[in-house]
Amino acid sequence: MPRFHVTARAEASATVAPATPAARGSATAAGRLISLDVFRGATVAAMLLVNAPGSWSAIYPPLRHAEWNGWTPTDLIFPFFLFIVGVTTHLSLMARRKRGDDERALVRQVLRRGVVIIVLGLLVSAFPFFPRDWIAHLRIPGVLQRIGVVYLCAGLIVLRSPPRTQLLIAGAILVGYWLLLALAPVPGVGPAALAPPDATLAAWLDRLLLGGHLWPETRTWDPEGILATVPAVATALLGAAAGRRLTRPEPLSVRLNQLFGAGAIATVGGLVWSWGFPINKNLWTSSYVVFTAGLAAMSLATCTWLIEERKAAWWVHPFVVFGVNPITAFVGSELAARLIYTVVRVPYGGASVPVETAVFRAAFASWLPARAASLAFAIVFVACWYVVLAALWRRRIILKV
Repeated sequence: MPRFHVTARAEASATVAPATPAARGSATAAGRLISLDVFRGATVAAMLLVNAPGSWSAIYPPLRHAEWNGWTPTDLIFPFFLFIVGVTTHLSLMARRKRGDDERALVRQVLRRGVVIIVLGLLVSAFPFFPRDWIAHLRIPGVLQRIGVVYLCAGLIVLRSPPRTQLLIAGAILVGYWLLLALAPVPGVGPAALAPPDATLAAWLDRLLLGGHLWPETRTWDPEGILATVPAVATALLGAAAGRRLTRPEPLSVRLNQLFGAGAIATVGGLVWSWGFPINKNLWTSSYVVFTAGLAAMSLATCTWLIEERKAAWWVHPFVVFGVNPITAFVGSELAARLIYTVVRVPYGGASVPVETAVFRAAFASWLPARAASLAFAIVFVACWYVVLAALWRRRIILKV
């Protein structure tokens, strides 16, 4: 079973006092920037918001994923989180090295955390453990599973290779993935194809290796499938590069300008690349990696500038609450959603319906337009989880794998 650590709030989110005025606001081995918790918290809150609408048939377009090629704001959430995984991986390993941990201890940490996250993902997929053939139909890929695999791969690469090699590995992954999807023929289909979804090389590999363990909504391919997880590792490696930039011994304004500038170049580069290799979240295309990493770098730089440089921190508390307990927020909300959307049923309108349906119809759809009602339900869902996480925050309880 997974192991959890309960830590004090100050240990998990303290802003480190800089050693010199020039290094003011820097994230160092002893801690991390509050702005990083805020950025992660905003990402987690957005993830909960788009995952819990009142009605899946009534959603505002920005809160939907792109059907295939292209992107919406919702398609930024997952790569932003993996980018943050890369940033925190660099900060965590740097901190433990400075505390004197040897390489074996660091490798054990990476392996243990990665495996625990994967196991958590499988447990979430299995919940609520229906006794009839649940193992035979268990979805093996998933969001947490991808996070765990990406953390394992990126963590070991960051641990065992110098910065330039890490960037070379990321570049090789992106170029190699591009050439593979653009040139390799798909068995049973013919020439390389990027559409329809079930005709791609990634879909063929998912069916070959995972069979009946794919996302039940599609069955023939999986949005968190095997092949598309490889370029996701590059997303985390680019996040690690951003983490190194934030820890350099230079004035904060210089570091933020460099990070924002690099992000702007990457964003434009990803858009240009998309002319030949479309931005596609489900395939996690190379253009999507570069484009979203650029936006994540600019977002992190802006957040850090507001909080650490301009000291405009009056608004950060709710996001810090989400940001310091991301595993609790994600796992807890997924389990709660399974219960209220499918498992727990109540009588309503002469029929037995999921409790979510009853609440949505009675409290929101009865007086609001369909899309507004659906969004209002999602906002209340996020607010309820804020109350839970704030209670943990007040008690200084932070669950970390």
